[in-house]
Amino acid sequence: MNPLLIGGIILGALLLYIWSVYNGFVTLKGRIKASLQEIGNQLKRQADMIPQLVDSVKGYMKHETKALEMITDARKSAISALDKGTPKDLLEASTKMTQALGAIRVIVESTPQLQAAGPVQQLMGEERDTADKIMYARRTLIDLSADYNIKLMTFPSNLVASIFGFKSEEGLTMPGDREYATVKPEDIKTPKVDL
Repeated sequence: MNPLLIGGIILGALLLYIWSVYNGFVTLKGRIKASLQEIGNQLKRQADMIPQLVDSVKGYMKHETKALEMITDARKSAISALDKGTPKDLLEASTKMTQALGAIRVIVESTPQLQAAGPVQQLMGEERDTADKIMYARRTLIDLSADYNIKLMTFPSNLVASIFGFKSEEGLTMPGDREYATVKPEDIKTPKVDL
Protein backbone atom coordinates (compact mmCIF):
# COMPACT_ATOMS: atom_id res chain seq x y z
CA MET A 1 0.00 0.00 0.00
CA ASN A 2 1.15 3.48 -0.81
CA PRO A 3 2.67 5.28 2.24
CA LEU A 4 1.31 8.57 0.95
CA LEU A 5 -2.24 7.14 0.94
CA ILE A 6 -1.80 5.76 4.46
CA GLY A 7 -0.50 9.14 5.63
CA GLY A 8 -3.47 10.87 3.99
CA ILE A 9 -5.91 8.51 5.69
CA ILE A 10 -4.27 9.07 9.08
CA LEU A 11 -4.22 12.84 8.58
CA GLY A 12 -7.88 12.80 7.48
CA ALA A 13 -8.88 10.73 10.53
CA LEU A 14 -6.95 13.11 12.82
CA LEU A 15 -8.58 16.18 11.28
CA LEU A 16 -12.00 14.52 11.56
CA TYR A 17 -11.33 13.76 15.24
CA ILE A 18 -10.18 17.36 15.94
CA TRP A 19 -13.26 18.72 14.15
CA SER A 20 -15.54 16.44 16.15
CA VAL A 21 -13.98 17.34 19.52
CA TYR A 22 -13.98 21.06 18.68
CA ASN A 23 -17.67 20.92 17.79
CA GLY A 24 -18.34 19.02 21.02
CA PHE A 25 -16.75 21.82 23.06
CA VAL A 26 -18.66 24.50 21.16
CA THR A 27 -21.94 22.60 21.62
CA LEU A 28 -21.40 22.19 25.37
CA LYS A 29 -20.51 25.88 25.76
CA GLY A 30 -23.69 26.81 23.89
CA ARG A 31 -25.82 24.55 26.09
CA ILE A 32 -24.18 25.99 29.25
CA LYS A 33 -25.05 29.49 28.03
CA ALA A 34 -28.61 28.38 27.27
CA SER A 35 -29.06 26.93 30.77
CA LEU A 36 -27.83 30.21 32.28
CA GLN A 37 -30.31 32.07 30.09
CA GLU A 38 -33.09 29.75 31.30
CA ILE A 39 -32.18 30.54 34.91
CA GLY A 40 -32.42 34.24 34.02
CA ASN A 41 -35.70 33.71 32.20
CA GLN A 42 -37.28 31.98 35.21
CA LEU A 43 -35.85 34.60 37.60
CA LYS A 44 -37.56 37.27 35.51
CA ARG A 45 -40.80 35.32 35.68
CA GLN A 46 -40.51 35.12 39.47
CA ALA A 47 -39.63 38.80 39.72
CA ASP A 48 -42.70 39.67 37.65
CA MET A 49 -44.95 37.48 39.83
CA ILE A 50 -43.74 38.86 43.15
CA PRO A 51 -45.68 42.16 43.08
CA GLN A 52 -48.90 40.22 42.39
CA LEU A 53 -48.15 37.79 45.20
CA VAL A 54 -47.30 40.56 47.62
CA ASP A 55 -50.47 42.48 46.74
CA SER A 56 -52.54 39.32 47.20
CA VAL A 57 -51.24 38.63 50.69
CA LYS A 58 -50.48 42.14 51.93
CA GLY A 59 -53.63 42.49 53.98
CA TYR A 60 -52.90 39.27 55.84
CA MET A 61 -49.21 40.00 56.31
CA LYS A 62 -49.19 43.37 58.03
CA HIS A 63 -47.26 41.80 60.90
CA GLU A 64 -44.80 40.11 58.52
CA THR A 65 -42.98 43.14 57.16
CA LYS A 66 -39.61 41.39 57.31
CA ALA A 67 -40.80 38.76 54.81
CA LEU A 68 -42.10 41.50 52.51
CA GLU A 69 -38.76 43.32 52.75
CA MET A 70 -36.86 40.10 51.93
CA ILE A 71 -39.04 39.53 48.88
CA THR A 72 -38.68 43.11 47.67
CA ASP A 73 -34.89 42.90 48.13
CA ALA A 74 -34.75 39.55 46.31
CA ARG A 75 -36.74 40.99 43.42
CA LYS A 76 -34.35 43.95 43.14
CA SER A 77 -31.41 41.52 43.13
CA ALA A 78 -33.04 39.44 40.40
CA ILE A 79 -33.66 42.48 38.21
CA SER A 80 -30.10 43.69 38.77
CA ALA A 81 -28.72 40.23 37.94
CA LEU A 82 -30.76 40.12 34.76
CA ASP A 83 -29.33 43.47 33.72
CA LYS A 84 -25.74 42.36 34.42
CA GLY A 85 -26.26 38.90 32.93
CA THR A 86 -23.23 37.33 34.58
CA PRO A 87 -23.54 33.71 35.72
CA LYS A 88 -22.45 34.57 39.26
CA ASP A 89 -25.07 37.32 39.64
CA LEU A 90 -27.83 35.14 38.18
CA LEU A 91 -27.03 32.27 40.53
CA GLU A 92 -26.79 34.53 43.60
CA ALA A 93 -30.12 36.14 42.71
CA SER A 94 -31.67 32.72 42.25
CA THR A 95 -30.54 31.65 45.72
CA LYS A 96 -31.77 34.91 47.29
CA MET A 97 -35.13 34.61 45.53
CA THR A 98 -35.58 31.01 46.70
CA GLN A 99 -34.88 31.99 50.32
CA ALA A 100 -37.26 34.96 50.22
CA LEU A 101 -40.07 33.01 48.62
CA GLY A 102 -39.53 30.24 51.15
CA ALA A 103 -40.29 32.75 53.91
CA ILE A 104 -43.54 33.82 52.29
CA ARG A 105 -44.48 30.18 51.61
CA VAL A 106 -44.17 29.44 55.35
CA ILE A 107 -46.44 32.38 56.14
CA VAL A 108 -49.02 31.33 53.57
CA GLU A 109 -48.99 27.73 54.76
CA SER A 110 -49.44 28.77 58.39
CA THR A 111 -52.31 31.18 57.68
CA PRO A 112 -55.59 29.36 56.85
CA GLN A 113 -57.19 32.50 55.37
CA LEU A 114 -54.32 32.82 52.88
CA GLN A 115 -54.41 29.15 51.98
CA ALA A 116 -58.09 29.48 51.12
CA ALA A 117 -57.64 32.59 48.95
CA GLY A 118 -57.83 31.59 45.27
CA PRO A 119 -55.37 34.17 43.87
CA VAL A 120 -52.82 33.30 46.55
CA GLN A 121 -53.14 29.59 45.79
CA GLN A 122 -52.74 30.23 42.08
CA LEU A 123 -49.70 32.47 42.56
CA MET A 124 -48.09 30.05 45.00
CA GLY A 125 -48.61 27.26 42.46
CA GLU A 126 -47.00 29.40 39.76
CA GLU A 127 -44.14 30.26 42.10
CA ARG A 128 -43.58 26.57 42.92
CA ASP A 129 -43.59 25.73 39.22
CA THR A 130 -41.06 28.48 38.51
CA ALA A 131 -38.85 27.37 41.42
CA ASP A 132 -38.90 23.82 40.02
CA LYS A 133 -37.89 25.13 36.60
CA ILE A 134 -35.02 27.11 38.14
CA MET A 135 -33.88 24.03 40.03
CA TYR A 136 -33.98 21.99 36.80
CA ALA A 137 -32.01 24.68 34.93
CA ARG A 138 -29.43 24.77 37.73
CA ARG A 139 -29.14 20.96 37.63
CA THR A 140 -28.68 21.13 33.86
CA LEU A 141 -25.98 23.78 34.29
CA ILE A 142 -24.15 21.61 36.83
CA ASP A 143 -24.28 18.56 34.54
CA LEU A 144 -23.22 20.43 31.40
CA SER A 145 -20.37 22.21 33.19
CA ALA A 146 -19.16 18.88 34.59
CA ASP A 147 -19.29 17.22 31.15
CA TYR A 148 -17.45 20.16 29.58
CA ASN A 149 -14.77 20.31 32.28
CA ILE A 150 -14.20 16.54 32.21
CA LYS A 151 -13.78 16.67 28.44
CA LEU A 152 -11.43 19.62 28.90
CA MET A 153 -9.18 17.63 31.25
CA THR A 154 -9.20 14.17 29.65
CA PHE A 155 -6.77 12.94 27.07
CA PRO A 156 -6.76 13.39 24.06
CA SER A 157 -9.58 15.98 23.99
CA ASN A 158 -7.49 18.17 26.31
CA LEU A 159 -4.98 18.58 23.47
CA VAL A 160 -7.68 19.92 21.16
CA ALA A 161 -8.91 22.21 23.97
CA SER A 162 -5.46 23.69 24.48
CA ILE A 163 -4.97 24.20 20.73
CA PHE A 164 -8.20 26.21 20.46
CA GLY A 165 -7.93 27.91 23.88
CA PHE A 166 -11.00 26.45 25.59
CA LYS A 167 -11.08 27.35 29.30
CA SER A 168 -12.77 25.73 32.27
CA GLU A 169 -16.43 26.61 32.96
CA GLU A 170 -17.22 27.61 36.52
CA GLY A 171 -20.73 26.20 36.62
CA LEU A 172 -22.48 26.63 39.97
CA THR A 173 -20.48 27.77 42.96
CA MET A 174 -21.51 27.50 46.54
CA PRO A 175 -21.57 30.55 48.76
CA GLY A 176 -19.12 30.75 51.60
CA ASP A 177 -15.56 29.66 51.99
CA ARG A 178 -16.01 26.13 50.69
CA GLU A 179 -16.09 24.50 54.12
CA TYR A 180 -18.55 22.02 52.66
CA ALA A 181 -15.69 20.46 50.70
CA THR A 182 -13.78 19.30 53.78
CA VAL A 183 -14.64 16.83 56.49
CA LYS A 184 -13.49 17.75 59.98
CA PRO A 185 -12.82 15.18 62.73
CA GLU A 186 -15.94 16.27 64.64
CA ASP A 187 -18.03 15.58 61.52
CA ILE A 188 -17.26 11.86 61.64
CA LYS A 189 -17.65 11.24 65.38
CA THR A 190 -20.41 8.87 66.35
CA PRO A 191 -23.31 10.92 67.69
CA LYS A 192 -24.14 10.47 71.35
CA VAL A 193 -27.81 9.87 72.05
CA ASP A 194 -29.04 10.49 75.57
CA LEU A 195 -32.61 9.37 76.21
